[in-house]
Amino acid sequence: MCRFLAYSGEPVFLTDLVCAPTHSLVHQSLHATEAKTETNGDGFGIGWYGERAEPGLYRDVCPAWSDENLVNLCQQVRARMFFAHVRASTGTATTRANCHPFAQGRHLFMHNGQIGGYHRIKRRLEALIPDELYDVRRGTTDSEAIFLLALADGLAEDPVGAMARTIARVRDLMRAAEADEPLRFTAVVTDGDTLTAYRWACDGRPPSLYYRQTETGLVVVSEPIDGCREGWNVIPKGGTLQATRGGTVTITPPGGLSERLAA
Repeated sequence: MCRFLAYSGEPVFLTDLVCAPTHSLVHQSLHATEAKTETNGDGFGIGWYGERAEPGLYRDVCPAWSDENLVNLCQQVRARMFFAHVRASTGTATTRANCHPFAQGRHLFMHNGQIGGYHRIKRRLEALIPDELYDVRRGTTDSEAIFLLALADGLAEDPVGAMARTIARVRDLMRAAEADEPLRFTAVVTDGDTLTAYRWACDGRPPSLYYRQTETGLVVVSEPIDGCREGWNVIPKGGTLQATRGGTVTITPPGGLSERLAA
């Protein structure tokens, strides 16, 4: 499983959240405490919004803890919205194209989890992606496939409803293939203005997800970056978080995404 961080608010230097804290994402790449694996060394990525509508993106296959370019970049870039992700592969190749976050147009997306039995449904899942979006697929991960399919399902207009439709379609493929492994889906998506975070799993065991509102903005993390759970709020299992650029945060309690998936 992977670890990630998302920020939305007043512009801050990336290093303040990605590198500097005691239990920063860079530290978690080597010493995660709430993940299935302690080490997340199969690449990393950051995506941020600056002066343009579309985000900048920097990804590499080096472990985050050993990449000086990542540290230097984070010290110089200040952004109002950014994503950062350290990867622990669940079976696909360690390549730059498979590192999160994924970008398409104005959107950024990153994921922590897995599609159970992905190798058994990959071809049929990719066949659901429209040609115009499949043409921009660069990697081989289940995460990127979910992202592109969600865009086709209306992610830009309805982030929760579109993702529920996408996950329901994936679950149908899993059932047809008699995949026994669970689908676990903890993820964040943004268009540069609004942010939506999801925490769901078909076995009721989604990866961890927390949030905190600071003096400058909203921070969403896989695990607390200060090494202390005090002051952090847990996004409930089956729940979603939606936040506007102005700082309004709405938590959909358990049953939100789950109810749509069951409908």
